[in-house]
Amino acid sequence: MSRGGGKGPSLKDKLDGNELDLSLCDLNEVPVRELAALPKATILDLSCNNLISLPSDFCSLMHLVKLDLSKNRLQQLPLDFGRLVNLQHLDLLNNRLVTLPVSFAQLKNLKWLDLKDNPLDPVLAKVAGDCLDEKQCKQAAVKVLQHMKAIQSEQDRQRQRKLQAEREMEKKREAEQRAKEAQERELRKREKAEEKERRRREYDAQKAAKQEMEKKTKKENVQTRKPASSSRPTQPPRHRHSWSRSVLRVLLLVLLCVLCTLAACKLTELQRQPLCVSVNTLYEDVVAALQNHKTLQNMLQQNSQQ
Repeated sequence: MSRGGGKGPSLKDKLDGNELDLSLCDLNEVPVRELAALPKATILDLSCNNLISLPSDFCSLMHLVKLDLSKNRLQQLPLDFGRLVNLQHLDLLNNRLVTLPVSFAQLKNLKWLDLKDNPLDPVLAKVAGDCLDEKQCKQAAVKVLQHMKAIQSEQDRQRQRKLQAEREMEKKREAEQRAKEAQERELRKREKAEEKERRRREYDAQKAAKQEMEKKTKKENVQTRKPASSSRPTQPPRHRHSWSRSVLRVLLLVLLCVLCTLAACKLTELQRQPLCVSVNTLYEDVVAALQNHKTLQNMLQQNSQQ
């Protein structure tokens, strides 16, 4: 293995049982692929190197039980560091760590932890305490796990609250959208009704204009025909003609009665009755008087012609 994390045939040579010592190798990166090929190496020592960070695939080395990363320049651990669920012993002495990833709470088998000489967050530093002996390092592991679990729970609650708020916001947006759609439907309905009413008024106006035009045209036609009809003789009203005919019928009936009376008085045995004598005398006087009247002659002539 060459410096800087390159491949080298000496990696297996450093394996002693289940212990692999890569300390003081001036490593700038971890040879994860080579380490993954050595699942027997459950104890890994990477102390006293130049490691600034760990690659994300480092957390695939789930066979690790004991890990020494002390005296490097690590500024943070991978976010999924909690995948190393078999880890029991972790040494992070003298690095540049400020916080730990929340997934650290998943290291349920961790029994020993050293975080001394790191610029830790004051709360985390107080929880971790000093790791001056075996007992303190074991207590540090327990307390830090509890602290990280509390942080994880709080983050879960915050995430749930955020999710709930997002759901409520989404419901609110959906309600607003439904209200907006309902308002738009009502607006379209009102506009449609107004358009229908406008078209109806236009139709009524057109119909009225058409009727007015027909009326005007009819009036003009009547006025046009009026001069031609003015030369014609004025016909008497129909009701006057009907009244005249009725009077004529009455006169004819009276005349018929008179003629029948005259005929009875002249041709029958009733002529000697006083009434008939008077009627005959009156008839003779009237006939004698009318014979001398020109008007009667004209009427008789017209009647004879008819």
